[in-house]
Amino acid sequence: MSHLFGHDQPLSVQGGGQRPSSFVGSFDPRVRVVAAGLFSVMVVSLHQIEFALAAFFAAVATMFMTDLPLRLTLKRMAAMDGFIIVMLVMLPFTTPGTAMFTVLGAEASKEGLQHAVLIGIRANAVVLMMLSLLAGLTPVGLGHTLYRLRCPAALVHLMMFTVRYISVLHDEYHRLRMAMKLRGFKARNSIHTYRSLGYLFGMLLVRSLERAERVLEAMKCRGFSGHFPMIDHLVFRQRDALFGVGFLMLVSVFVILDRFYVVAY
Repeated sequence: MSHLFGHDQPLSVQGGGQRPSSFVGSFDPRVRVVAAGLFSVMVVSLHQIEFALAAFFAAVATMFMTDLPLRLTLKRMAAMDGFIIVMLVMLPFTTPGTAMFTVLGAEASKEGLQHAVLIGIRANAVVLMMLSLLAGLTPVGLGHTLYRLRCPAALVHLMMFTVRYISVLHDEYHRLRMAMKLRGFKARNSIHTYRSLGYLFGMLLVRSLERAERVLEAMKCRGFSGHFPMIDHLVFRQRDALFGVGFLMLVSVFVILDRFYVVAY
């Protein structure tokens, strides 16, 4: 797991010694993280489909200013949509309002359909903008950026350790599963299967605790004192400030127009 979003990229021009491969990636990571957070909060507060669509198109435009591969990005978007599609399908039948059609005696309302479409557009806009603004940030780079933004150090450390060791725990799980298969285990709807799966996750938890203790001892032997030294050289430039102000103005326009539309109609 060498990166979170898109291709590998140096944390900054000043610290990495290499030129970023995209326009968005050339800005200070702190500005990009804050912009992604503001965009997410403001887009979620939109109530009109028209302005949610405008935010989505803004996210699409931002994506084209990065080096994100289109096919891979669409796959990630589809994976996100798979989690919310059930909720979106159920909303027209659970929201009271003007009936449009009936399925097996259940009436689908126009208001519910509009709400489902609005949620879907907002979710895709937020995810696409997050992928675009954070494209190229490695887990370590993202952790350093959050630390520079004065996020709680404990949460930053937890995120970095999770990203680092989740693949290790995944490999440990597969080793335990392979051991069970070699002993003739086959999952069935039986008490033995449930008991065996309980033993599996219990053993995975025990081994995780043991590995955590070994990692902590190894880090203490190397002089770990509770925090990671920051080795990056982030420099906030005038172009970063202009990007942040421009981005804030853009999303503020969406929110103001959305509120004005609601009041007017």
